[in-house]
Amino acid sequence: MKRRTLGGTGISVSEYALGAMMFGRIGNPGHDDSVRIIHRALDAGINLVDTADIYSDGESEEIVGKALKGRRDEVVLATKVHGSMGPDANHGGNSRRWITREVENSLRRLGTDHIDLYQIHRPDPATDVDETLAALTDLVRSGKVLAVGSSTFPAEQIVEAQWVSEKRGHVRFRTEQPPYSILARSVEAAVLPTAQRYGMGVLTWGPLSAGWLSGRYTQASDVTTSDSSRVAIESRKFDPALPENAAKLAAVAELSKLAADAGLTLPHLAVGFVLSHPAVTSVLIGPRTMEQLESLLSGADTVLTPDVLDRIDEIVPPGTDLNRADSYYVPPALADAALRRR
Repeated sequence: MKRRTLGGTGISVSEYALGAMMFGRIGNPGHDDSVRIIHRALDAGINLVDTADIYSDGESEEIVGKALKGRRDEVVLATKVHGSMGPDANHGGNSRRWITREVENSLRRLGTDHIDLYQIHRPDPATDVDETLAALTDLVRSGKVLAVGSSTFPAEQIVEAQWVSEKRGHVRFRTEQPPYSILARSVEAAVLPTAQRYGMGVLTWGPLSAGWLSGRYTQASDVTTSDSSRVAIESRKFDPALPENAAKLAAVAELSKLAADAGLTLPHLAVGFVLSHPAVTSVLIGPRTMEQLESLLSGADTVLTPDVLDRIDEIVPPGTDLNRADSYYVPPALADAALRRR
């Protein structure tokens, strides 16, 4: 497994990172099986494991903690904070009150005394970024956290956080974790160039675009029958009746042909595309089963040629999200009508 340096941290990480979202009740409920998958990833040379407190309400962190017993020193361990962890409104968000409490819970679940990379999972319009960065700075100074990052932040908020850190003497976000795939390329316009400008490492998630690039969606009926739970929960991303999702199906057909002509599987084409961007440090793969992991690992040496990348640009133009919902971030001013009206 090839390595790259994580931004300006000096930390060497594998090009593939193991995303642990699917370990626990929302994906693979078998703890022993999930531990075996994690061990296989480590044995294959993956040294970055990424999870979050909200994944299966902490269960993913607990599984990762079990898997890393005796192997903690060989792993760059990343987790996140922000998502709601209960009915209390204060049990979530980016406030100092919540961060300082929840980091202790994550440390306990992970069975470790420090987190290598602690990330703010989403922006929080209710909390001043100065408040968030001050709390993170204290965690770094205490040794409980070694580096901090953001996840799914728009470019303007990445810039604001960098300026606040410089002005106030806080630690700064060393990484950004955006969604990025062939079907969702909007981060190419500003997020990835901004991360490069500030020397940030980039850990992308969703290279298979929530399964659209896995090879299992070839016609509209595949979407509704193979993943009906996702359709019910996130219909805008999966309803094949919507024009933007029909466009995704059409693109997938073209990409599948391109992959076959290049002697690749569609998932290998998808992951290879993400790693071809010079801003990207590692791509998070999130297998639920050992079979899925093995299939992804078999493409670890994939390098796309310029002609293949040019053809991808023809199918999905640079900077384009075929479905805007796949960007996973809607500015509050667009989501809340009250912010647009007097």
